[in-house]
Amino acid sequence: MELPGLVDCTRCSRLVEWREAIARKPAKGFTHDDYWARPVPGFGDPNARLLILGLAPGAHGANRSGRPFTGDAAGDWLYPTLHRFGFSTGPVSTSGEDELELRDAFITNIVKCVPPQNKPTTEEARRCEPFLTSEFHHFQNVRVVLVLGNLALRSYLLWVREEGHINALGEIPFGHGAEYDLPNGHHLLVSYHCSRQNTNTGRLTRDMFESVFARARTLVDAAG
Repeated sequence: MELPGLVDCTRCSRLVEWREAIARKPAKGFTHDDYWARPVPGFGDPNARLLILGLAPGAHGANRSGRPFTGDAAGDWLYPTLHRFGFSTGPVSTSGEDELELRDAFITNIVKCVPPQNKPTTEEARRCEPFLTSEFHHFQNVRVVLVLGNLALRSYLLWVREEGHINALGEIPFGHGAEYDLPNGHHLLVSYHCSRQNTNTGRLTRDMFESVFARARTLVDAAG
């Protein structure tokens, strides 16, 4: 799914400068790679019933490959898990040009450009809202929304509140494995983000992560 104006967006000068600076100084092992270094579009099935929301592209992952969660440690967790539960045609995503396809799932980020220290500002997230809102409105078949991390949950709930479906964000607190039936027809699942910070420290284990996807598989299948 292509959003008009997304890949050419320059609304956030800090993010433009950062994504391009990273491309000029590739990480070790990627010195011969051509970095995408633009806003990263979502990836997956346009008729998806499962929508997965992350925070932002990785500096040498999606900012290099041009596909969410591709080329870094977070993707090494996400894509094998998607494949295990039948949401993808393979366990590995290598680039935005490989033959991998998602089945009944779509992945996107709240903020489309890589931010310094992986921390977008409130204003940068606000400038990206129109792209995210377009995605939300496009996916009429979505029944399950899986948010990865507290900031992704907050951004999703802000949209749900603006649409008039909840009154306060505090009604839906973050907690790994938490789930909520929302008035907009979405079943919300919550997970820790599969970042190195969480996986290397044991905050998020494989079993914890896979249990959330097992639940997503059950809910998607039950939705018909």
